[in-house]
Formats: sequence, structure tokens, C-alpha cells
Amino acid sequence: MIMLPSRLPIIQAPMVGSLSPLVIAVSKAGGLGSLACAALDAEQLREQIQAIRAATSAPYNVNFFCHTPPAVDDEGEARWLSRLATYYEEAGLSLSAAQRGAGRAPFNEAMCEVLEEMRPAVVSFHFGLPKESLLSRVRATGAMILSSATTVEEARWLEARGVDAVIAQGVEAGGHRGMFLTDDISAQPGLFALLPQVVDSVKVPVIAAGAIADGRGIAAAFALGASAVQLGTAYLLTHQAGRSELHRAAIRAGRDDMTRLTNLYTGRPARGLMTRLMRELGPMNSEAPAFPRATGAIDPVRTVFEKAGKGDLSLLWSGEAAALAREDDAGALTRALWDEACHHAGGLLAALPGQRR
Repeated sequence: MIMLPSRLPIIQAPMVGSLSPLVIAVSKAGGLGSLACAALDAEQLREQIQAIRAATSAPYNVNFFCHTPPAVDDEGEARWLSRLATYYEEAGLSLSAAQRGAGRAPFNEAMCEVLEEMRPAVVSFHFGLPKESLLSRVRATGAMILSSATTVEEARWLEARGVDAVIAQGVEAGGHRGMFLTDDISAQPGLFALLPQVVDSVKVPVIAAGAIADGRGIAAAFALGASAVQLGTAYLLTHQAGRSELHRAAIRAGRDDMTRLTNLYTGRPARGLMTRLMRELGPMNSEAPAFPRATGAIDPVRTVFEKAGKGDLSLLWSGEAAALAREDDAGALTRALWDEACHHAGGLLAALPGQRR
């Protein structure tokens, strides 16, 4: 069994907006900290990795999106802006303030060059994998390669292309769905249905992700065959996560029935806490521009609302286990999660090869 290079089989999920402080804290505590890179350019990526390496020699993960940028649809984007006109008026903005950029970039040549220079221990991908010419270069750095699957078919696809482990992402997970062979969100399985089926279908190790936020969830995932777990929402209230007070307040108030999958903010299904925007326009709306071009339409007006202390249009990404998030230091939380998991699992976790307390 291939194990993670970290002391503990706990991965902090990559989350846009959480940078090197969170990665450092989790990695120092023995987990695998993850840096979300989709909103960074190559120089920013280099700077973040340098900050991590200056603070710890522990292994870390860097994560990239692998989407294909869509063709520009000026007419469709104009129609979408007209749907947002009421919010622009409330914010005192002209529709001309909308941004036209893509917002999120896929893994590319420039990013690959940084990886070849910096050589992180783990590289993970979302929405499939990059083209083979880039993937082979990442593999040549010696990095462990991970990618997310939301179905058994996607897990098999990833295994056939040589990933070292598959992240089984249940529908409960916060943030963007990693789906890439289907766009049918109604067919997405929950983690504890997906996980054992993926484990039975592939030979590579499987990492469980989706509303795992305490030791009980970790122990349950290992009982179903996981080799590691990936947690995101669990870390959102730590001070290293860098979340706004609006987001933190929403997480504190979050409950199991308060999240939805929505495409309003980026154009691709992602799970977050319910907002006014989601109630009034969605949460799924066929008129939203294709990922990631929806971001430019909402960001200017969202920013104005947030400066006024309103979360009506905010990206409040969260999994279904928001109520289990804790206000703690990220390193202390990582250690506590593992101790709790060992308590609930008895000898199951202590017997895992390659993991140390």
C-alpha cells in the first residue's frame, strides 16, 4: 500500500483563499497541508512554496484545476449580467464594472516549470488530469500524483492514467465538485456509498473526502477501506484558514440542511451555504456562464456587498458538516482529529503501515 509522505494520513483539502499559513500549520503537525493554486499565477505559486519551505521541511501538496477554458459567449454573458442588474443597482455599480477574465486558470506550462524547480512531495488535480505531456513532467519530478473522482468510472479513468491514489469525493463535500466525465449532479453519490465501491474497483489507494470533520468520520472512512482522508470544512474556523468574518459567521451558524450545490458563482457546481443569491436565482441556473467565466460577473458586486457587511452574494463554500468545524489552531486540530480517530477506531488505525503517532 502506498502511503502519504506525511506522518499522518490526514490531508487538509486545498481551498482557494487559504494560503501558506494553513499549509504550514497542518504539515508541521504531521498532516499533509495543501495549497490551492487555481487563483495563483506562476510567480505567486513560487512565493507561496518558498514561504512553506522556509517554515517547515515537512511534505506538502499543491493542487491545480484541469478544466478546459470555454469559448467566450458574449451574448450569453450579457444575458447573465441582465439577471444580475438588480444587485448591481443595489451596490451602486454599473454593469460595465463586470470583469471579463476567466477567474481561474488550468494547470499550464508556467506552473509546471515551477513544480520542476520546487519539487513538492505531492501534486493533486481537480477536474481530471492535465494533458499527458505536462503530467509526465510532473511525474518526472518524483511527486506523488493524486486526483479527485466523484464516481467509480472517474476513479477507473484516473487509475488507467497512472495516478498514485484516487480521492473519492462524496457529494457532501464543500467547494467544487471534481466531476469530469459527467455533468449530472443528480447522479452524484454520497461518500459512504461511493468510497467502498471505489475501493473495490481500483488497485491504487483511495482517499476519502466529503463532510469528514471529526474523529468519528475519519474512523468510519478507514473502516470502509480508505487509506487516508481529506478534510476542508473542518479547518475553516482555524485562524490560519484566512476566512472573512462573514464566512466564519456563516460556518458557525451552519447546519446539515443549509448547503446547496450551485453554479452561480463560478459556472460549475460547488457546495456552499445558502445565500440570498442562491435563493433568488438558483442555486443551479442554466443561464450562468460556463466555468470559470461566471466569476467575473459576480465578483465586483459581491465585493461591494461584503464591504458593507452583507453576505447576500458571498461565496460561502462549505461541506454538509459545517456544524462540526472548530475554532482551533490548525496544527492542534490536526493532532486532535487523529487522536480522536484512533480512539474511535481502536487498533485499526494504529496498525496502519507507515503512519506514526
